[in-house]
Amino acid sequence: MPDPNDALRRARESLPSPTTPGEPTSRQELADLVNAWIYERHKRVTCLTANYIGKLERGLVRWPQADYREALRAILGVDADAELGFCRPRRSTAVLAVKEEGDVNRKAFLRTAIGAAASMIPLIDLTQFAQPVEVPKAVQAADIRELRVMAGVFSTWDHTYGGSLVREAVNAQLRYSVGLLRHSTCPRSLHDELYVAVGWLAHTGAAMAFDAYAHDDARKMFHLALSCAEEAGDWHLRAKVLSLMARQAIWCGDADNGLTLVELALVRADRLTPAERAMLYTARARALAALGRVQETLESVQRADEQFAKIHPSDERPWMRYYDAAQHAGDTGHALFDLAMRSSQYVGEASARLRAAIEGHAPAYVRSRAISGIKLASLTMATGDPEEAAGIGMRALSDAGRVRSCRTRDHMAELHRLARPHEERTPVAELRHQIRTVTQA
Repeated sequence: MPDPNDALRRARESLPSPTTPGEPTSRQELADLVNAWIYERHKRVTCLTANYIGKLERGLVRWPQADYREALRAILGVDADAELGFCRPRRSTAVLAVKEEGDVNRKAFLRTAIGAAASMIPLIDLTQFAQPVEVPKAVQAADIRELRVMAGVFSTWDHTYGGSLVREAVNAQLRYSVGLLRHSTCPRSLHDELYVAVGWLAHTGAAMAFDAYAHDDARKMFHLALSCAEEAGDWHLRAKVLSLMARQAIWCGDADNGLTLVELALVRADRLTPAERAMLYTARARALAALGRVQETLESVQRADEQFAKIHPSDERPWMRYYDAAQHAGDTGHALFDLAMRSSQYVGEASARLRAAIEGHAPAYVRSRAISGIKLASLTMATGDPEEAAGIGMRALSDAGRVRSCRTRDHMAELHRLARPHEERTPVAELRHQIRTVTQA
């Protein structure tokens, strides 16, 4: 029997499940992540399964094909194949020679057979598919499970790589999902589950669009998600959608509307879970801080802390799995950041919370860790030691360079601006140079 690949199994089990709070990523979820990654990077449809991941972990396959290895390295956060227990099998020189000759003959045959015709087809035509994807006549429970998995996978990708990377794929999946609502019959017993699943997917697409600054697209998807939540009577999804709608409004400079949306979400807060209430109070704090209402901001942070202390992860919905101690520290730290930039008495608390977020974020939440690091560097640059700020900022940029996120880019621009008065110091000058390098890339 081959030796099991414990390195790959440990790497998979260290990645949080995109659908089940508190659980590791399953083999099937990892397979789905790999399929999505390859499609986004190479526009190639693959059908990796849990069974194949099992073969890898049991050591039956030690050297998967190149794009599988590339995807697994990216998803599991390693730099080398060896870190995942992969090793190239040894083959004799004669075998390699035969293979190379076969590859040459095969390629020559393909060039002869289709080369002339293929060279006449414009590349853009190769992406114009005439055959639409048909929705089933009747919705089944398996269709809803697939929607939930896709929403969880895309949400994980959003947190790890930013909203700009997989928007096209989630948009296509969302169009298909709307087709289910419009054209497929749905048993009454599955009605609410279907609308919640589509609403979660729409919320995920809206979050990506927001992060990519496609704000009009985001608003349309938010309204679709909110309509689905209302149709299903799901207060939990409704709260999640309104929370992110509020954050978008605040980001776009309309903190007053953001506050209104949060207050709307807090209607009948007794129906929500502690994590949902904590999430909403942090959003409320950020709106109030942007409006300069200091005491109310502090009160909202305190109420968020109180609710966070009551959380039982097993009671939370899948879309709330991200809201752990690191996320809570980062969100409240961001609210206090606005106060700290106006008054030194809040610098210590804001810094402590942002630092806790940086230290606590799991590898899957690269964007959140990057933003918290950049905000801490900005606060330190404005109120403390510029060289210490430069060190914090350089560490944050190593994360920021891994995501495609307009919000992250703008946070870097803010740090670049705050560092300018201190650029005569070598570490600060190096930080400003590195910010320019990362944003241009």
